[in-house]
Amino acid sequence: MVPFAGWSLPLHYGQGHLQSHLHTRRHCSLFDVSHMLQTLVYGRDRIRFMESLVVGDIAELKPGQGTLTLLTNEKGGITDDLIVTNTSEDHLYVVSNAACADKDLAILRDRAAQLQATGSDVHLEVSDNALLALQGSPSMARVLQAGLSDDLAKLSFMNSISTTVFGVPGCRVTRCGYTGEDGVEISVPAAQAVELAEQLLGVPDVWLAGLAARDSLRLEAGLCLYGNDIDETVTPAEAGLVWTLG
Repeated sequence: MVPFAGWSLPLHYGQGHLQSHLHTRRHCSLFDVSHMLQTLVYGRDRIRFMESLVVGDIAELKPGQGTLTLLTNEKGGITDDLIVTNTSEDHLYVVSNAACADKDLAILRDRAAQLQATGSDVHLEVSDNALLALQGSPSMARVLQAGLSDDLAKLSFMNSISTTVFGVPGCRVTRCGYTGEDGVEISVPAAQAVELAEQLLGVPDVWLAGLAARDSLRLEAGLCLYGNDIDETVTPAEAGLVWTLG
């Protein structure tokens, strides 16, 4: 266990880092990423609110579709990278890095207050859901499909549905993840997180994986890690992330 952004997180489990990394590539692994910030944005002006803060074209997102985008400061530096999903319900779903959670939330709340003061309809809710990431080909889809009534084959990359997972209602399943593998992140009511994790870990193909494998997998896939490759002194262009600009 190691300290990380105010949390105590597992670096690796009994199998060791190398074995965990390779198992994710060959089968699939379960990562507990509940330390990440999950924010819900409501109100008729929620799109305008989010587009005033990030570089992505949020208005073009179809219902259930998400995008990786960048929260930038006034100089164009990257305050954080986050995923914004335009849910099929009445809100945006935003997932931010744990190490940036406090500053991100302060920025979001400050901007919401500014817009509210001018009559805009926008308000924030911080979710207390847990977040479990099931990552890895080819096993992930087979393992998860056994607990879904929805057809996972119809859930394409960066798309999201609200559904019941292995009997746990009120889950949001998003097909994304930072391992470079096919995977999903499951936002699950905190009281049912252990129950869902145990269901998934009941399948022999599924191992628990920690921070070490998460970092080495994303490094191998060439994905940026906030605080290492990108920070407030680096612009999207300098980071090679021009493709995130709307």
